[in-house]
Amino acid sequence: MSKEVIKYTFQALGSRCEIVLDELHADLAEDCFLLAKGEVDRIEKKFSRYREDSVVSLINAAAGKSSIECDAETCDLIRFGQSLYKVSGGLFDMTAGALSKAWDFRSGTIPSDAELDFFRGLVGWPKVEWDGRHIRLPSTGMQIDFGGFGKEYAVDRVSTLLRARGVKAGYVNFGGDIAVMGPKADQSPWLLGIQDPRKSGQVVATIPVFIGALASSGDYERFFEKDGKRYCHVIHPRTGHPVNYWRSISVLASQVVIAGGYSTVAMLMECEGLNFLQSSGLEFLAIDQQGAVHRNEVKST
Repeated sequence: MSKEVIKYTFQALGSRCEIVLDELHADLAEDCFLLAKGEVDRIEKKFSRYREDSVVSLINAAAGKSSIECDAETCDLIRFGQSLYKVSGGLFDMTAGALSKAWDFRSGTIPSDAELDFFRGLVGWPKVEWDGRHIRLPSTGMQIDFGGFGKEYAVDRVSTLLRARGVKAGYVNFGGDIAVMGPKADQSPWLLGIQDPRKSGQVVATIPVFIGALASSGDYERFFEKDGKRYCHVIHPRTGHPVNYWRSISVLASQVVIAGGYSTVAMLMECEGLNFLQSSGLEFLAIDQQGAVHRNEVKST
């Protein structure tokens, strides 16, 4: 049986998911896909805030009441979110999901100042009682959300499992968050496109990657426009308003959670985001609202 490039696509985590495997027998590739799909389903079931029986929903349902004991995986994710809170100076906040209730991106409704004041009162990681194993949200209505890095975590988990299964050439792409497990079978890099934030279906750059991770954040994923102004889904936790300095930020790193975390933090930092990215030592490509491109020369990793 010949080996070939095999591509699987499916919907999960609110995104189009793609797994590309090079130079694998079809039967082994099918086993890898089933392994990957099973892991994605597990992560979505366990951590999605849209499922009433998920760990995140159980924590949120207990807000203002009791603490919840977390297993090792959940603790690791909370600690990672806490590390992003620290590196961002408090701008990346797992409790900021409460603000999403104030913004209706389907109807394009701008919340009142009173509404924003109410929901901003439910935001603040320092308020959370967390001892490294047990977590308690002190006020009813508070919530945590792993949405800022949950999809990225799933990509890293799947790529780790596939590498352990023997995959050496291929990549995992969940909604533009990409983990490259190794170069193509002929040892050439995979060419990853960075989406143009203003022209759907077009790219602004193509990045050759041998191994590593690429993730992007931007104002084009979920937004509405009103009176000539764009309101995107990336909400500043202190003002309660969407950020509006960057069109998109793409980051290359060793793991997707790091690339995605840093791109989101830079979006939240707005005008200070460029200094943050330059000091991180990571490779990036950022496009501001005037369309100017800023980059730390992106090379193959």
